[in-house]
Amino acid sequence: MIPSLFVSHGSPMLALTDTPARQFLAGLGASMPRPRAIIVVSAHWETPTPMVNAVARNTTIHDFRGFPPALYALHYDPPGDPALAARIASMLTEAGFAAMMDAQRGLDHGAWVPLLIAYPDAAIPVLQVSVQPHAGPAHHYAIGQALAPLRAEDVLIIGSGSFTHDLRRFRGQAVDAPESPDVRAFAAWMDEAIRAHDLPALLDYRGRAPFARDQHPTEEHLLPLYAALGAGGDTATHLHRSAEHSILRMDAYAFGERG
Repeated sequence: MIPSLFVSHGSPMLALTDTPARQFLAGLGASMPRPRAIIVVSAHWETPTPMVNAVARNTTIHDFRGFPPALYALHYDPPGDPALAARIASMLTEAGFAAMMDAQRGLDHGAWVPLLIAYPDAAIPVLQVSVQPHAGPAHHYAIGQALAPLRAEDVLIIGSGSFTHDLRRFRGQAVDAPESPDVRAFAAWMDEAIRAHDLPALLDYRGRAPFARDQHPTEEHLLPLYAALGAGGDTATHLHRSAEHSILRMDAYAFGERG
């Protein structure tokens, strides 16, 4: 069975910048069984209730400003899967969510940047599921649980966010600037809780983890982790750890035994 994943997508410039996180993603696709479809729960699609994009062919959303022209020239337009989208919406509805489909939305950079690096042929059908930042970790853990049966059908479920994400502190630091101590402390606490599968602690990370509200002033970039965790179960593998610009941890995890 294919595991679920959490990946940190960092800045959109990850698509063009040679960093340890990019090198990790470049080898990720080859390190796993090739999925028949990919579902991305992305931090960059926020909706009041869960939404699933249901398009025949994805388009690339350049949902950012102020970056070099080379970044806007990149496109990642894999097929969608409207039938699978309808099934995902049905699974979420059966689990008690007021899920709906969007027949127009393409892929935001939370989805296409890591996939462009990991699966550059853009041949695997990709679908997105939105996050609900007001609803918190338990809500997104339950979304992951609802989608978990798809793992047995070779569907890869990816939560794409950022292990830390306090952009208020970005002052043009170099991509390889030393990691801030508070970033390191938060990441260490999260890693210990994840590897121990301490679900009560993880669901209450804002109350228990050091510097939690500093690392995530808003929650949308950590909530995809909980969707991946819910989909994968209690076995966690820490696939990658690094930091960029001193404040962005780029960690990645796999959840669930392969079988």
